[in-house]
Amino acid sequence: MSVGEFAKILANSNHFQVAEVSIATQLSVERFLHQQAEFLDEKQWDDWLALFSDDGRYWMPAAEDQSDGEGLPNIFWENLDLMRMRIARNNHPQAHSQAPENRLCHVVSNVIVENEDENGDIIVRSRFHCAEYLRYEVRNFTGKYRHYLKHTDSGYLIALQRADLVNREGPYDYVLQWWL
Repeated sequence: MSVGEFAKILANSNHFQVAEVSIATQLSVERFLHQQAEFLDEKQWDDWLALFSDDGRYWMPAAEDQSDGEGLPNIFWENLDLMRMRIARNNHPQAHSQAPENRLCHVVSNVIVENEDENGDIIVRSRFHCAEYLRYEVRNFTGKYRHYLKHTDSGYLIALQRADLVNREGPYDYVLQWWL
């Protein structure tokens, strides 16, 4: 299935659906999402990138009703190559936007598995709060995540992560440097 098809699944699936999954599955999904937040907060970039499938995408649409990221305005619509480029740019010694270096703190909650298919692939929604400390100020971002997680022998991989900001159309003093 293509990334565009994943995007349409996340955009068009029932946001209020709750799947009957085992406690082990629920805990496994929650741990996965919490580990992802920890990797971002601790800037463990290689570990974070390893959570994505080879064709995985990080998507932050510009509009709530957006059902595709391809060819439309987005805040982020990044594959692994673009994510690696962002990491390299932000970690470059001359990246003045990171002086002093920013810090993040993610809280992920309200984890609800919407669907689990016969392969063990999962659609899950959750809520997040991310505080970013940069340039001696704290910015707060809140919103909802939707993940399409592919089940593999070694655990889940992110085929698509969609992050919908509550304040997506709001003004920002400076551009988002990292992922929320």
